[in-house]
Amino acid sequence: MSQVTETAIVGTSALIERLLKGQFICRTTDEDGWRALKSPSTREHVEQYLNQINRTIGSAGEGEVFFCGYQQLGDGERKVISSQFKDICNALIPLVEWLVLVQEGSGQDAPLSEGVAVRLTELQTRIEDTPAFREQLAKISHYRLFGSTSTNVDAQIKLVFKRLVELGYLTRPNSEKQIYIATGKLDYLYEVIRFIDETEGLSLEAQAETATQRDLI
Repeated sequence: MSQVTETAIVGTSALIERLLKGQFICRTTDEDGWRALKSPSTREHVEQYLNQINRTIGSAGEGEVFFCGYQQLGDGERKVISSQFKDICNALIPLVEWLVLVQEGSGQDAPLSEGVAVRLTELQTRIEDTPAFREQLAKISHYRLFGSTSTNVDAQIKLVFKRLVELGYLTRPNSEKQIYIATGKLDYLYEVIRFIDETEGLSLEAQAETATQRDLI
């Protein structure tokens, strides 16, 4: 490894560690890291390092979200990927239903995507004022992914948002404000949903949206 490459790797070591830990790098979660990976030269240096340990840089959201994947797949790597994919699939229904609730409750035309803010207080008010939304939130919060046992809207919604921050789908820039920002991991989730829809015909998004619309009628 050349001295130039070694210097570049030292300067991006924290970024490489984040990738190896399974984190998703986007403008919202790590703007400096995101800018570094948008730079062809820096990305090449990181890629060269990752290739030495059978890793590679993956991307989602039209190249705006970066994560770490395997370069070559052996039996061990396939088991890891299979386990990760199973975890995502198990979380799909509650996540999709939550996304539909946020979209409907916020009156947005498009699904939540990276960089979009969600004001919890405003969303909570709309949910509390709409019986169908309250029922949907209760259902979502009681999924195993969130594990709420409360019947209180305030407790339910705050637990759901707290858990989504822990899972990396949201970030809360200011702990004193109830404003959450969607991360690029959501864009990755949409690609997983599209992949499943195309390969298995599950139409998860349509199912969740239809269920919600039916509840509202």
